Amino acid sequence: MFGFDADMIFRIPALLIALTIHEFAHAAVAVRMGDPTPRLLGRLTLNPIAHLDPVGLIMLWLFQFGWAKPVPVNSGYFQDARKGMMLVSFAGPGANILLAFVTAVLLGLLVKLGMLTPVWSKILLLTYSYNLLFAVFNLLPIPPLDGSKIVGSMLPASQANTFERIERYGPFILIALIYLGIVGAVIHPIQLGISYIIHSIVMLFF
Repeated sequence: MFGFDADMIFRIPALLIALTIHEFAHAAVAVRMGDPTPRLLGRLTLNPIAHLDPVGLIMLWLFQFGWAKPVPVNSGYFQDARKGMMLVSFAGPGANILLAFVTAVLLGLLVKLGMLTPVWSKILLLTYSYNLLFAVFNLLPIPPLDGSKIVGSMLPASQANTFERIERYGPFILIALIYLGIVGAVIHPIQLGISYIIHSIVMLFF
């Protein structure tokens, strides 16, 4: 899926769309809940340049493990800090799942109208795949992924503090799990399950 190949030109826009919508959703929900930080720092935008970390993008492109620039969030602005962080953290993966659904609907519509060209087929299929991949991957409860913040927000305060202490080791744990193939073995069936649900819903319209 990643690396240098003939489809590279199609994978770039698909990657940018998935990364941008993910980070924009984090920013939008944080601002909606009263935190002006993402807006003041220029992160409340659909301009991909504002969200890109060049090294993280190259790593994602080549090695299936990368990152965008995290959206700065100040939970002190939220009425309920724990609930606020949980919603902000889920916003990114949630937006990716929603965009995957919209992409599937668009694919179905273009097929129905006989307007799906080979170029758009590749871009939309890759956009669909990347959005599902980003959603499921980021929901893993391993720091610094969104899933770890969701879990931390749901734990009692004492357990949340303990959970937060492993955050410094999270990237190393994550890299090891990716290298051992454990992450792929976990997220692949979940991706297939979500894809099946989306496909079943879209088929009701077409």
